[in-house]
Amino acid sequence: MFSYRHAFHAGNHADVLKHITLMATLRHLMQKDPSITLVDTHAGAGLYRLDGDYTETGGEAKDGVIKLMAAFRAEGAKPIADPAPAIDDYLDLIAGFNPSGALRIYPGSPFVMQALMRHASRDRLKLFELHPTDGKSLDGNIAQLEAGRTVTVTRQDGFAGLMPLLPPPPSATGSKRALVLIDPSYEIKSDYAKVSACIQDAVKRFPTGTFMVWYPVIPRPEAHDLPRRLKTLSNQAQRPWLHATLSVGQDPTHGPDDRPGLTASGMFVINPPHTLKASLQQALPQLLTVLGRGRGKGQTLDVGG
Repeated sequence: MFSYRHAFHAGNHADVLKHITLMATLRHLMQKDPSITLVDTHAGAGLYRLDGDYTETGGEAKDGVIKLMAAFRAEGAKPIADPAPAIDDYLDLIAGFNPSGALRIYPGSPFVMQALMRHASRDRLKLFELHPTDGKSLDGNIAQLEAGRTVTVTRQDGFAGLMPLLPPPPSATGSKRALVLIDPSYEIKSDYAKVSACIQDAVKRFPTGTFMVWYPVIPRPEAHDLPRRLKTLSNQAQRPWLHATLSVGQDPTHGPDDRPGLTASGMFVINPPHTLKASLQQALPQLLTVLGRGRGKGQTLDVGG
């Protein structure tokens, strides 16, 4: 169960979709003053070297964040259009982690969320990571922030660790607010059922929380069934939802016997901000234009509730 390492995939098209959606959601939630409890149930190492052994082996960032940055920010680039605000915000954040201009560092979800936290509002970030190596790396990376008690790292299964945090503690004004990101490796197929069970329990405990689920779009029944189950759970709880997918398609340079790797992923958001649909309507077509590469490419965006 510990063979998956996100470092092999850091900065790929799935990370691009996940982090653009995460940032667009957080930007809206943080327009209100009360504090937010942020939770990442499967935090990974937090920071990744794009010039390291892991990322060089897979090279997935080259077809993700590196390609996106080159299309909109490289000197002499002729962008397809002005970047959508959500893409522009995302690229600004990535650039902030790479002040030299060369893309060497990619921030995982913990550092994306930490970068947007507000000290004045006393936001809190709870991180869970069970993998022994990634957990140790996460501890070291977070320690460099010197964030004190505003960011905590727990070596625990995030599915179990989430429940005692819901509902979150009230802010100074008495309101309770939380955003939860759930993105396990799905290395074993039971993860899909665990996500559904976790969401069902979490929404019962805290119906007004914002819950975000990333999942791979792969030829496995559990993967196709997950968004349908999440829609059913949301509708039964009478909560609004948003579902977005991005498929970059098959790499035309690959031969018929080559393994295609991950070509598509999805984000399912329960209680999304009302601005998220418009943000992704602008961003997804541009992502597809820049990152799409062949047969099977496409994008979808649905809302309900």
